[in-house]
Amino acid sequence: MSAIGAHSDTQLHPLLRARGNAKKILLVIISSDRGLAGGFNTNITRKMREKIKAIEKDGKIETICIGKRGADVVRRLGLPIKASFVGITNNAKFEEVLPIGRMVIDEFTKASFDKVVLCYTDYVSAVTQTAVAMDLLPLCEASAQTVGTIGKETREKSNAMETCEFSFEPSPREVLDKMLPRIVETIVYQAVLESAASEHSARMMAMRNASDAAGEMIDDLTFTFNQARQAGITQEIAEISSGKAALEG
Repeated sequence: MSAIGAHSDTQLHPLLRARGNAKKILLVIISSDRGLAGGFNTNITRKMREKIKAIEKDGKIETICIGKRGADVVRRLGLPIKASFVGITNNAKFEEVLPIGRMVIDEFTKASFDKVVLCYTDYVSAVTQTAVAMDLLPLCEASAQTVGTIGKETREKSNAMETCEFSFEPSPREVLDKMLPRIVETIVYQAVLESAASEHSARMMAMRNASDAAGEMIDDLTFTFNQARQAGITQEIAEISSGKAALEG
């Protein structure tokens, strides 16, 4: 679809249509509802702040917040929140995320915003999660970045498609009307899933690190206690020996 957006007439569909110098930006932020997840929320907040700082020079920002922690940060920054959703990221279902995708599509189609940016955490592995801010709409060459890690094979296929010619049946508008909204909704859903997996992994690592640190603390305290106990016993033996020697003398 990125290749179609790059090589087809962008007037075919509103979701493909770039609007020049974007002045009104909708920022979709995916965070967690709870803390105790290591640097998960800190990293996405940092990436969000970087994106906001870059946008605020030339544009106006409104936000959609998925997760309580991100919404709290947005409120502290004084940015307007168009919608806030909680209780989704822990066990995300497509039917719960679907209204968010449709809201994003409707706002962009109505020209309420010139660009939609998605801030989420990309799950790389159990120990590595990367905060990402990617352009979601319009679906054009500039938004070629996709949710999730792109392997070499996928990138080679994508590059090969850029030289293809496309034909549409029954018509370009009918095909794109069906496909593009579903793609946007699925991207939002996948971003929520990536963030949820990253949150669980970050929390697992944080709890493991906390348990390891507690174990080390217990070992250190046990060693210190044994040293003090041994010193006390040694002192008592020395005092008893000294008393006996004094009595015998």
